[in-house]
Amino acid sequence: MWSRDGDEMVFDNRDNPFHYILSAIHLTEQYARELGKPLGLYRLSVDSDLDSIDGKKYGLGSSAAVTVATVKALNQFYELKMTNDKLYKLAAIAHLDIQGNGSLGDIAASVYGGWIAYQSFDKTWLSAERRLHSLKELLDMVWPELSVELLTAPPKMSLLIGWTGSPASTSQLVDKITIARRTRKNEYSQFLFDSRTTVTRMIQGFRQASTMMIQAGVRANRTLLRQLSGFSGVDIETTLLAKLCDTAELFHGAAKSSGAGGGDCGIAIVDEQVEISDLLMAWKAQGIEVLRFQVHEIRD
Repeated sequence: MWSRDGDEMVFDNRDNPFHYILSAIHLTEQYARELGKPLGLYRLSVDSDLDSIDGKKYGLGSSAAVTVATVKALNQFYELKMTNDKLYKLAAIAHLDIQGNGSLGDIAASVYGGWIAYQSFDKTWLSAERRLHSLKELLDMVWPELSVELLTAPPKMSLLIGWTGSPASTSQLVDKITIARRTRKNEYSQFLFDSRTTVTRMIQGFRQASTMMIQAGVRANRTLLRQLSGFSGVDIETTLLAKLCDTAELFHGAAKSSGAGGGDCGIAIVDEQVEISDLLMAWKAQGIEVLRFQVHEIRD
């Protein structure tokens, strides 16, 4: 993606999927060599439904998905027998080497599938340990703060996804938030504390099979993101994302922007007893494209 930095035009390759593929190949083959596997030749092709017909990305973590898919393909080709935990760690390193920031939650979603409660690892720790250990040793380690818990959604709960048609760059949005994190430390610390509290309550909602508790968490998270937008100056909830969320509320749903916001998609949690078709028609009338994706369970 080209952007202007003062008087200069600069190219940000973090939104180019081929860089993630090459990073995944490089690291997976490094791991294969460390296991004593001879490297071979193969044909690698990529086919994705995570972009629109005219080539715009939906913002569903396509760079993470292609990274994980590449690692999984080479895991089979070289018979590395990596568990999901090791697949996650290797793909996370490959993705982080290109994007340089982010929670890597989209990597976890692509590896484990289904509904997960995810907490990112200490990236400063990883940066230091990479200078001291082989890749094999790193994948065998316990990563500080990393947590992935598989959840089960309430049986009558549905996830709806709407695309605003406006692509957003996750890496650039995270860059801007990082600046606010340093300049508005008190506000950002409070945001993190409140977010953890909200997520903890949402996890309890999954454990208790309570759609209402999960919806309350979504609404609370939307409020927190608006506060973050206010003190960071980052446009997280665009006008159309706001309409997406407000419309969902009219039909007894709870909605928020997904990922880093700034465009792309919004998600809504609804009870299946609600007439979902009316909500989807209202979204379409506002220029929001309904994405027909479902939560897919993946297990070792």
